[in-house]
Amino acid sequence: MKKKFFWRISLIAAATILSIIFFLPSTSLVSSLPDWLKKYGITLGLDLQGGVHLVYEVDIDKTVDVTVERIASSLTNTFKEKKIVAKAEKQGLDIIISPDNDQTKKIVQEQFPSLSLESQSEGKAFFRIDSAEVGRIKNSAVDQALETIRNRVDQFGVAEPTIHRQANNEIVIELPGVKDTRRAIDLVGKTALLEFKLLDDEAPLAAQLPGTIPPGQEENILKQYAPQIPEGDQILFGKIRNRETQTETKAVYLVKKQALLTGDFLTEARVSIDQRYNEPYVSLSFDATGAKLFEQITANNIKKRLAIVLDDNIHSAPVIQDKIEGGNAQITGSFGMDEAKDLAIILRSGSLPAPLKMLQNVTIGPSLGKDSIDAGIMAGIIGAIMVIVFMIIYYKLSGVIADFALVLNIVFLIGALSAFKATLTMPGIAGIILAIGMAVDSNVLMFERMRDELRLGKTPRAAIDSGYDKAFWTIFDSHVTTLITAVVLYEFGTGPIKGFAVTLGVGVLINLFTALIGTKTVFDLITSKQEVKKLSI
Repeated sequence: MKKKFFWRISLIAAATILSIIFFLPSTSLVSSLPDWLKKYGITLGLDLQGGVHLVYEVDIDKTVDVTVERIASSLTNTFKEKKIVAKAEKQGLDIIISPDNDQTKKIVQEQFPSLSLESQSEGKAFFRIDSAEVGRIKNSAVDQALETIRNRVDQFGVAEPTIHRQANNEIVIELPGVKDTRRAIDLVGKTALLEFKLLDDEAPLAAQLPGTIPPGQEENILKQYAPQIPEGDQILFGKIRNRETQTETKAVYLVKKQALLTGDFLTEARVSIDQRYNEPYVSLSFDATGAKLFEQITANNIKKRLAIVLDDNIHSAPVIQDKIEGGNAQITGSFGMDEAKDLAIILRSGSLPAPLKMLQNVTIGPSLGKDSIDAGIMAGIIGAIMVIVFMIIYYKLSGVIADFALVLNIVFLIGALSAFKATLTMPGIAGIILAIGMAVDSNVLMFERMRDELRLGKTPRAAIDSGYDKAFWTIFDSHVTTLITAVVLYEFGTGPIKGFAVTLGVGVLINLFTALIGTKTVFDLITSKQEVKKLSI
């Protein structure tokens, strides 16, 4: 074996071995592999293994509405701090300042320059957020919702999810392999607004409210007691599960509207086990500011009940027995382990900036995925066999060499996709088949060039060298233009389009290697031992 192509044989052998190693995690041998290798392999996409396809609409108008309300509340607090007898009220998208004077208007313009004075009437000033700021708030809400959902899904452990923005205020989520649709929807769509509120047990209405009610009676309770609810209070409900009978009831609480502490100060949420009942609960930790606030709240409200409220549902309402230092709290209840884990994920990833409205919920079953896989594999096998047979018949021994390169191409491509931990979809399978076709096309160009050189009377060795040299730039140019197309598709495409672009792009690069190095090495081996009189082509 001559040293001049020893390195090429070594490179081909090393690439083959690495491709097989990286592909092993995609086989049934995965359980016996070392941990560092298990993270590699090909993941099947939504269209192949089934899963959940969700489309949500972000309620951006609600975000603007909440922002205006917060601005009004902030201005009112500023007036109180400066001992100014004035107030700010929300009316639609307007903020009404009364009384209207230079002092209050100056504070508004200094604190919120995005507010513009619309009109003045009867001692009141009407301010409104300018349109540019409204657009920024809406766009920011969608971006924040997208990031929050991505954080939740990443912690949920879904392999290769697809999450992207669609249109103005829609978010598309694809979760391959997820079977529990309801759990996925609850995880993604829960607003997760965590608040700590005091119960108003001293109000007369608190003694009149029923302790528990059957599920489904919440609306009736709200209608019945609405006229009696004190200003600044609200009625909320919490789920109670009987540990022995596993039946559920709803507890009714009278709660002060003002939240004393929110989840904005949360730094950690994790699942722990209650040793008394062997049930999971969620343990919370606050940052330094939150810990100080929590300590003050518990110190000032000993023997009062503090409700832990998530999305207007009370999870627990323990009595404060003493001041709590250290910034730790617990959310207890009759949780299942999955429910507790999901709640911890939601709290860690933060609350959504606006409610989500589900527009589409499509569950793709595994039977459809199996049919797609079988159809794709069958198409690939039939196409490969037809190409292999044609090349042998038309190009004889050279066709066998081209088929060897074709097999190498498939092995390298599968290995590369496994090393990149790529997600394989039906368009991805189409990209693999297209890459196989391009591999054959490269060999056809070189073989025809070699035939032309043989017709001119050149020896087989000279015809091989000349055929590769003259076909090189044609092959290179065609592959580069295809690669540019793949890059553009990957950059601007979404979901399955990206999968097609990845397999096509990787296939193009591997084609150049197998066509220009793989087959050339075989031809060099054949002609290196002795002068070949005739080339089978």
